Amino acid sequence: MNTVKSLIRTGSKVAVRHGRGHWWTIAVVAVTLILYSIAWPTLPLTHDVSPPLMPLISALAVFPFLLVRTRPALGWAIAAAAALAIPWAFDRLEGYDYPWQVVHILVVLALLAAVSIREEIRVVLVVWLATVLLFFGYVPGHDGWGWAVGLTAIVVFGLLVRWLVVSRRQLAKEEEISELERARRAVLEEKARIARDLHDIVAHHMSMVVVQAQSAPYRLPDVSDDARAEFDSIGATAREALNEVRGLLGVLRSDGQLPENEPQPGIDRLDELFDGSRRAGMRLDAQLVGDPATVSDAAGLVVYRIIQEALANCARHAPGAEVTARVDISVDTVTVSVTNGPRTAPGTTRPPDDRAGGSGIRGMAERAMAVGGRLVAHPRPDGGFEVHAVLPTMPAAPVGLALDPGFPAQ
Repeated sequence: MNTVKSLIRTGSKVAVRHGRGHWWTIAVVAVTLILYSIAWPTLPLTHDVSPPLMPLISALAVFPFLLVRTRPALGWAIAAAAALAIPWAFDRLEGYDYPWQVVHILVVLALLAAVSIREEIRVVLVVWLATVLLFFGYVPGHDGWGWAVGLTAIVVFGLLVRWLVVSRRQLAKEEEISELERARRAVLEEKARIARDLHDIVAHHMSMVVVQAQSAPYRLPDVSDDARAEFDSIGATAREALNEVRGLLGVLRSDGQLPENEPQPGIDRLDELFDGSRRAGMRLDAQLVGDPATVSDAAGLVVYRIIQEALANCARHAPGAEVTARVDISVDTVTVSVTNGPRTAPGTTRPPDDRAGGSGIRGMAERAMAVGGRLVAHPRPDGGFEVHAVLPTMPAAPVGLALDPGFPAQ
């Protein structure tokens, strides 16, 4: 919840910033038009300019202001170049002492302030010095010194505003980092709470299942060999589930970086899976044909999980049946086949049922689809069951899902 709030708050800030920028642009355009509407009519009062050139000269004096927010240094350069050219090209009228229009001077000062706020310090120094020399060279009498002091005050004021803006931005960035850190800490605390609940509830009861399954042959009299094998299978399955729960607890208790480095099971660990099933009492014939090194990690993980789920289903729904697992690796594909005959021992778990809410076969099919493969699962004519999957050695886009119609997902 804190993470969502942080994202919403960040998005609101971006939207507000975008809206402010839009209004600033409108304000700059509006001020430019106002200045232009003043510069054009008043130009005949200050300089001797022919009427056809008045719109152009007024534009050179005013339009650089449009760059005050985006490229103030470029705008100042255009305005300064116009300030150099206009006194040289056009004579001033009698009674007007300054070489430029008042509007032109205001534009130069505004661009100087913008440069002080937005540009690098070396650019600010160059622009300040050039502006001072410009006024010393063109302003008559001793007013140049007064303008030098005024221009320096504008630059100092702009640098102070620049420092305030930078400080506020840094403060806002630090606050944003603090909000993200608080959100991350809240996520870690929630993960730790879930880990505690899993440890206190699931892991505890799974440990009890393991203990009861291992001690049952010694606690109960006249335990048959088949029942002993079934208890051993239950204990092995419970231990495996407990190990996976412990791995999940480690992930939940980590800081979010461990899961990326955790090794995932692949084809290289199929022998361990087969040996564990045989120790649980399963009559398993397993074969691996081909070079496992040609199979990607993603495809190898899917192969492992499909066989793991298929063998678990065999032990659950067909206890005592013969099971055959085969993995064929070719250049482009990996073919996985797990079949079992009809049950030969009484099982404690009823056959698959849609109403049970399970998702074993569908989960296998979704894993196959995730790497661009297909999976088929259906009953055999002799009463057994078959899981058959064809996967690419390298991950690809999902291509399909095949389930036997009428057969429920486990």
